[in-house]
Amino acid sequence: MQKVLLTVDKISTKVGQLFAWLIVSLTVLMVGEIVSRRFFDAPHAWAFDAQIQMYGAMFMMAGAYTLSKAGHVRGDVLYGFFPPRLQAALDLTLFIFFFLPGTVALAYAGYIYAGESWAIRERSSIMVDGPYIFPFKTCIPLAGAMLLVQGLVEIIRCVLCLKTGEWPSRKEDVVEVDIEKLKEMVHVKDEDIAALDELVVKQEQKKGGSR
Repeated sequence: MQKVLLTVDKISTKVGQLFAWLIVSLTVLMVGEIVSRRFFDAPHAWAFDAQIQMYGAMFMMAGAYTLSKAGHVRGDVLYGFFPPRLQAALDLTLFIFFFLPGTVALAYAGYIYAGESWAIRERSSIMVDGPYIFPFKTCIPLAGAMLLVQGLVEIIRCVLCLKTGEWPSRKEDVVEVDIEKLKEMVHVKDEDIAALDELVVKQEQKKGGSR
């Protein structure tokens, strides 16, 4: 079972990482458009549409990835103090009564929405003869389907935690910076930082006195 859960996590991660590269394309496009407008007086009407589609695709397709890393925002002021079984019970309740209905609705409505867009080869209405947007709208049902699959995995994790009292492991690919571990890696102690601060203060005082 754990292998299946981690496989779904891996798929969500790969898709999220792939679409994350859109931020690079988006940055290049925005910088290029600013330069073109500012210095060459040559704006491109399609640039705004392209920015919306890139950002929207990245945002939607990263949803399952974020869920696989338990990275969605939550009010965990009290949650973090609860024992694992209580956390799992709360998560399971929220997944069943709120997450699943919303995600199923997203995937179903998105499928209809995207299908209608493909049927008419829909273009953007922001400009005359705007770029096609039906490929972009396809991201809606895809994102909903991926969220649904990842959500089912999280539900299974909740059930396993209720049985064992411990959360099943999940694959991590991003680790927040731990200041204490960073100090150990570079062999720096708090006393060294304090001594450096004192030295800097003395040097600043000497500069002030010489003036």
